[in-house]
Amino acid sequence: MLRRCLLAYVIIALLALLASYLTDRAANRPVAGDSWTTARRDSAQLLADPRSIKDRALVAVFAAKTYGWRGHFAVHTWLVFKRRGETHYTRYDVIGWRSSDLIRKDYTLADGYWYGARPHILVAHSGQAAEAMIPRLEEAVRSYPYPHTYHAWPGPNSNTFIAHIGRQVPALQLNMPANAIGKDYRPLTHPIGRPPSGKGVQLSILGLLGINLGEQEGIEFNLLGMDLGVNVSPLQVRLPFIGNLPAEHSEP
Repeated sequence: MLRRCLLAYVIIALLALLASYLTDRAANRPVAGDSWTTARRDSAQLLADPRSIKDRALVAVFAAKTYGWRGHFAVHTWLVFKRRGETHYTRYDVIGWRSSDLIRKDYTLADGYWYGARPHILVAHSGQAAEAMIPRLEEAVRSYPYPHTYHAWPGPNSNTFIAHIGRQVPALQLNMPANAIGKDYRPLTHPIGRPPSGKGVQLSILGLLGINLGEQEGIEFNLLGMDLGVNVSPLQVRLPFIGNLPAEHSEP
């Protein structure tokens, strides 16, 4: 029985990988061999000019396919917010190169293309709810436990960072996609805790083997960083390499 389940898991993962590759090629996303120095980095026009919404606070989490061949497997996620009265956005990512402190503030445009990949908004809040959330988000950024450690697989990485923020601020209502590899990373000393949504329970061994039961995640199994599951509200299938189907694209 176990052997059949593992075989089915592998087959689904391989089919999902093929679908991810074909989708990326159809969308002309950058692949290995394309230059990261010339890859598109301009605004995707997903956020309003902050000066035009000066009197409104905003919080959003973005995701975009990672650069090159890695984009067939995973996404990169980041946090953006703006207080009421501010005329600029603040962006936080974890970037795994060229810095001893991996948490980068305003590394690039808030809604910029990620080395050629168009981003989308996973979740967004505005108004008083966003304003009340921002101090807690800043505290979560400061409390990230791996500011000097980065491993693309299985973590900690940029998705581990955003998952930590989601756990610390459940009001964010974060629903990270299944292909956000690293979101399930937990140290061996703390294998049990909250899932990235902050509501529910997670059992995970270094992000390599585990299960999520959460308000946003539904039920999700993880094997070697490949997540497979189903969510009821919203109704979604969670697939490795592809993410959540149908995907949720929030508006700020």
